[in-house]
Amino acid sequence: MKKNIITKLCLILIILALAILIDMPSGPNLKFWFIDKKLDIVQGLDLAGGVHIEYEADFSKIETANQKQALAGAINVIEKRVNGLGVSEPTIRETSYGDKKGISVELAGIKNPKEALDTIGKTAELTFEEQVIDPSQGGGDGSAPGWNLTGLTGAHLAKADVTFSGANSQSINNKPQISLKFNAEGARRFGEITARNIGKPVAIVLDGALVSAPTVQNEISAGDAVITGEFTLKGARELALQLNSGALPVPLKVVSERSIGATLGNESIQKSLIAGIIGLLVVFVYMVFYYRLSGLIAGIALIIYTLIVLAIFKLIPITLTLSGIAGFILSIGAAVDANILIFERTKEELKQGNSLQEAIETGFDRAWLSIRDSNMASIITAIILIWLSTGLVRGFAITLLIGILVSMFSAITISKTLMLLILKEKLKK
Repeated sequence: MKKNIITKLCLILIILALAILIDMPSGPNLKFWFIDKKLDIVQGLDLAGGVHIEYEADFSKIETANQKQALAGAINVIEKRVNGLGVSEPTIRETSYGDKKGISVELAGIKNPKEALDTIGKTAELTFEEQVIDPSQGGGDGSAPGWNLTGLTGAHLAKADVTFSGANSQSINNKPQISLKFNAEGARRFGEITARNIGKPVAIVLDGALVSAPTVQNEISAGDAVITGEFTLKGARELALQLNSGALPVPLKVVSERSIGATLGNESIQKSLIAGIIGLLVVFVYMVFYYRLSGLIAGIALIIYTLIVLAIFKLIPITLTLSGIAGFILSIGAAVDANILIFERTKEELKQGNSLQEAIETGFDRAWLSIRDSNMASIITAIILIWLSTGLVRGFAITLLIGILVSMFSAITISKTLMLLILKEKLKK
C-alpha cells in the first residue's frame, strides 16, 4: 500500500513539475515528444484587444442553390488572408441576420484594423482582357467597353510573389511588382492569349479596375506574367496575399466594425486575475479554518489543480476570453465541492469507528459516486454548449469542461494521495 502511495506521489510531482515549467510567464519553447512550439496563453479579443467585423454577403448575382457553397468558399478565402496577416487564433464563422447571411470575423491583437479590413474585404477578382477593334463589341460579357474577357482569371493562378522591376539588372530604381505563375491550364490559356495579341495590349483588371495594359511582344508559353504599377512594397504584399488566397466567391459588405484597445484588454486581465486570486485565498482560508489539516491538504491540491489547468490551456492552446476565465473560476468551485464531499464522507466513516486509512478509502469510494454524477451533468451541459453555441458561450463551456475533468482527477488522485500520506505520517508522530 505504501509503495502504491509513493508511486502516485511521484507521478503527481512529475505532473506538477511539468505544469510549472509550462506555466512559466516566459513561455518556454518545449521540444519533446509531441510538443514543439512556444507555449503562451492565447488571449481572445476582449483580453488582447483587436477588431470584430461583421460582413453581409451579397447574393444578388448568385443562385440560391449555390449560396451556401459560395459562403463556405468566402470563409475559406478569409481564413487564408487572415493567416497571411499573422493573426493568432482568429475566429471566423457564418452568421445570420434575419433572412440575410454573412460572416463574423474576430482578430485578436491586430495592430491595424484598417489594414485588416482592406485585406479581408476586397474581392480580389483578377481577370485578363483583350482589346477589340470595334469598341461597341466589348462589354457584352461584363468587361469594360473596348475589351473582352479572355476566360483567364485568378482561379488559374498557382502562385503570386512580390518581386522588383530591376532585380535582374543594375537599375537602382527597383519598383515592387507582382510576379504571377499560372497552373497548367492557365499557362495554356495565357499562351493562346499572347499568341493572338502580339503587338496589342492585354489588360490586367483587378476588381473591375484597370491595373495595367502591357503590349504583348511575343507569345509567352511558360505560364509567367507580371503586374506592374505604382505599388508600394506594402501594397504589393497585400495584393499578392489576396491573389494567393483567391477571389472571394461572393461580395461582402461591412455591416459593423468594433475595435477594442489593448488597454481595455489589460485592465480586464488584471481585474480577472485579482478576482481569481481573492477567490482562491478565501476558499483556502475557509477550508483550513473548517477542516484543519484536511483543509490544508485540499488547498494544496487546489493549487496543483490550478497549475495543471493553466498548463492544459497553453498546450491545446485555448483562446482565453473573459467568459473563459469565468468558466475556469467556476470549475474551481467544482474542485472544492468534490473535496468537501470527500471530507464529510471520511468524517462519517471515522465516527463509525473505522481506522484512518479505512475511513479515507471508504470515504473516497462513496464520495466518488456523488462527484461523478454531479460532474457528469456539468460535463454533458458543457459539451452541448460547445456543440451548439459560438463565441463567448463556447469559450465559457470549453474552459468549464477542461476544469471539471481535471477537478475529478485532482480530487480522486491528488487529494487522496496527499491525505493518505500526510495524515498517516502525522498519526505515527
